Amino acid sequence: KVAVPDAKMYGGLEGASKVIEDSDVDLVLLTTSPGFRPYHIAEAAAAGKHIFAEKPTCVDPAGYRVCLEADRTARKQGTAIVTGTQYRRQKNYMEAMRRIHAGQIGDVVSATTRYCTSGIWNRPRKPGMSDAEYQLYNWMHFIWLSGDQIVEQAVHNIDVMNWLMEGSPISAYGSGGRFTRPTGSQMWDNVSIDYEYPGDRIMSFQCRQIPHTKGENGSVIYGTKGTARIGAANKAASLYDQEGGETWTMKGDIGAAYQQEHKDLVDSIRAGAPIVELKETAQSSLTAAMGRMA
Repeated sequence: KVAVPDAKMYGGLEGASKVIEDSDVDLVLLTTSPGFRPYHIAEAAAAGKHIFAEKPTCVDPAGYRVCLEADRTARKQGTAIVTGTQYRRQKNYMEAMRRIHAGQIGDVVSATTRYCTSGIWNRPRKPGMSDAEYQLYNWMHFIWLSGDQIVEQAVHNIDVMNWLMEGSPISAYGSGGRFTRPTGSQMWDNVSIDYEYPGDRIMSFQCRQIPHTKGENGSVIYGTKGTARIGAANKAASLYDQEGGETWTMKGDIGAAYQQEHKDLVDSIRAGAPIVELKETAQSSLTAAMGRMA
């Protein structure tokens, strides 16, 4: 489906640099382990490439600062950076946020969001693998590569909360643990964080990857005049009044959102008005790292 000669099929840790250095490449899609993301973004931005960067865009404060500089570079030179936060392009999420920000449920007081699932994949070490090879092969279980589940996976919900609150939290208080991970995994399997946003607004967050447990993925937003419930993936977004009556609802279509983020990227480049949204996703990635560190 893609015409790429063997001479331009690159592997190894330097492979990304070889693609970025290619003068025939206009747009790069960065989907490697997240620990590499900020540095690949910075390199691609410096080379004048348009970029699609998967979430998270960083796993720690150092990577966050690299992302901010890359965001400034892209804006200055007129190149695009679109990120894999597809909920910001999912129609029911977009409409729910528009209505909430317009005051349909009153002033936002607090929120809860959960990204709770069963287990996660693990790739046992193969004979002869070096430490570096094994960590890259089983990257989810190493914090420098994944940022742990709160950064790698649950950042989707945290990004939605930052979108809701129109900014980042000012503090975080949390706890968590590791009970069911395979030997050698650095990941915790449960994390609970209370994030405080400006205006004394609290967002209660929980993520969990524990086998044989009930999953729940979505957010509830509490306002002075009602509530909103926004489900993950294809679930609906709905608003309710103070008596619990439904005032609006819309089904989700995450497949369309996955397509839309790439369409928006290419359309913006062709229109000469490239989208640059790295700063917002980096802030959400840092918010997730803040919770992990708390």
